[in-house]
Amino acid sequence: MNKTLLIFRHEFLHTIKRIGFVVMTLVVPVIALLAIGIYQLVTTVTEPSAVEVTTIGYVDELGGFDGYTTQGAIEFARYDTRDEATQALTSGDISEYFVIPHDYILTGLVNRYTLEKQLETPPSMVAAIKNFLTSNLLSDRVSRDTAIRIEAPLYVVVTRLTETGDIASDQGGYGNAIVPGIFAFLLAFSLNFSASYFVQGLGEEKENRLIEVLLSSVSPRQLLIGKILGLGAAGMVQVAVWLISLPLILGLASATIGGFFSTIELPPNFVVLGIIYFILGYLLFAVLSAGVGAISPGVREGQQLALVYTLFAFVPLWFSSLLFVFPSSPIWKVLTIFPITAPIAMMLKLGVTDIPAWELAASIIILALSIIVLLFLSIKIFRVYLLMYGKRPGLGEIIRNLRNA
Repeated sequence: MNKTLLIFRHEFLHTIKRIGFVVMTLVVPVIALLAIGIYQLVTTVTEPSAVEVTTIGYVDELGGFDGYTTQGAIEFARYDTRDEATQALTSGDISEYFVIPHDYILTGLVNRYTLEKQLETPPSMVAAIKNFLTSNLLSDRVSRDTAIRIEAPLYVVVTRLTETGDIASDQGGYGNAIVPGIFAFLLAFSLNFSASYFVQGLGEEKENRLIEVLLSSVSPRQLLIGKILGLGAAGMVQVAVWLISLPLILGLASATIGGFFSTIELPPNFVVLGIIYFILGYLLFAVLSAGVGAISPGVREGQQLALVYTLFAFVPLWFSSLLFVFPSSPIWKVLTIFPITAPIAMMLKLGVTDIPAWELAASIIILALSIIVLLFLSIKIFRVYLLMYGKRPGLGEIIRNLRNA
């Protein structure tokens, strides 16, 4: 047991001293604090700039469009003819103009003229022209309040209730998905870095024959467990820094910047599930990396083979935009249960929608069983291949040797 602790201590200290590990651990808190500090500095030394007013012209061939010429930061200037509007445009008095033709009521067609090459009319300009036309059309028929409501008839405010009818403390929304999304992104990189460190360490020990010295004094089981626990402890330090710093940084951003940052919330059980899925995800990647490192003759071959499973961790991030549209899709259920993608997919889904108890239980149980089975196989692979050099064995040869081990 003392030998396992010695290996654990060596792997832990060696990992936390790596420059890549330190950078990965501190990059998010440091960048976030710098961004908040720069924002405070800029808002302190600069005065709020005045809103720039854009003037556009219009030609009213139908008649009756005389009022409501101020729409936010856009001013409408009337011209009697198209020639006058064109001259004002080319001389720079207006940025563009549009024409309300005689048959506008029948067709709804408005001709817009500009000097810029554009794929489509900017949405802000469309909204301003629409409100201008609507307000003038309704000015003699309904009250101003009614006209405003016709222009903007709907503001949806969603309130989530509990099963007892009370207002839920967790209201969801984009603010609820920010922290799990950031953590999922960091977790994917952390698992990949851990796997890379594991494979690299074993590869280097095999290349310089240090592994022969180690196995002369410790058993393969002690070596494997010590390495897994050492790297795992280093990873827990990394995750602890993130879990502690993220709420503090978000609170500071909310108090300093406000706005959207004030809506960011931590989903219930986020910290507990974050730790659970990091531990399980790390153990899964560690036992996979142990097997890969054992059968690989060197660092390069091991890292190439590790790409087969490390890239799968990023699959939920690649399709994360679909999660907001189809959170209950069967694809996401598969991703939260499939062991390699489960840690990242579950963190993403936690911030978007409620997760059924059966799905959470199935994800954790399958992940834990996968770790047990792969650990058993990795120990056998360690015993068979750790001292073998030369060409990497094929899958068929590995299966035959494991049966005979």
